[in-house]
Amino acid sequence: MKKPDPVLELATEHVLRAAANDALRPEIESFFDPSTFTVTYVVHDPATREAAIIDSVLDFEPNSGRTATASSDKVVDYIAKHNLKVTWLLETHAHADHFSAAPYLQEKLGGKIAIGAEITTVQDVFGKLFNAGTAFERDGSQFDVLFEDGDTFTIGQIPVVVMHVPGHTPADIAYVVGDAVFTGDTMFMPDYGTARADFPGGNARKLFRSLRRILSLPPETRLFLCHDYLPKGRTTYVWETTVAAEREGNIHAHDGVSEDEFVQMRDARDATLDMPRLILPAVQVNMRAGHMPPPDDNGVTYLKIPINAV
Repeated sequence: MKKPDPVLELATEHVLRAAANDALRPEIESFFDPSTFTVTYVVHDPATREAAIIDSVLDFEPNSGRTATASSDKVVDYIAKHNLKVTWLLETHAHADHFSAAPYLQEKLGGKIAIGAEITTVQDVFGKLFNAGTAFERDGSQFDVLFEDGDTFTIGQIPVVVMHVPGHTPADIAYVVGDAVFTGDTMFMPDYGTARADFPGGNARKLFRSLRRILSLPPETRLFLCHDYLPKGRTTYVWETTVAAEREGNIHAHDGVSEDEFVQMRDARDATLDMPRLILPAVQVNMRAGHMPPPDDNGVTYLKIPINAV
């Protein structure tokens, strides 16, 4: 007999309440960064104007080692134009494909930087890989808040439930905000499938179970994805779907796909994939909540590239 999942039950209750009450439905604006295929979201409560920013992007040019704020400044401008108050800067996980702009946005707009509590596992693994030394704390203290599975908070008057959805990384979480779920990299649009599970600490079996957990929410639940990549046959980027659409048509995880079938597919597919272009610089920054490593004696900050590391 399947064990009850109280977090899923709570999330389902919130989705159904929001579906029946417009006051509990957030307003959502998306910002797509074509260079990293990343979507940043501003989610706000229309009644109180309180807002959260989810999965922000700091521009980075690896050829020159230069950062810029053009992407995040669009978010700043939107916040100002709509007279919003930022209370949360939320990360779904430590991204491997872009730098987080959370510290920059916090300086400009305020808000608490938050991520899943399992970020400490990521910090331990990558702290060793990058030989970050004892000065690099591996307790998540670079973040203002570490969320556990089932934690709740609010954006204005709109309740939020945190769901731990590991598999892509150990620390992945999804945010259930009213009738909307921000899934991070766990899944993509139905015609593109699901996230890879071969990063350190990733696990295809855990990913399948996380997918089924999200897809056990009501069919009408809105899903907002962290990325979109154009599969063959599609010419327009899309990053919003529903539980029903994913259950019916996700090419990797639609209803009827067994756990073993998924794991076999995911492991075989992941073995053919190159590492993300920015994984080595991005993880060094994002495991620090978007802060750069401390500068060297000459005042310049450096990012490390391990050579032939195991």
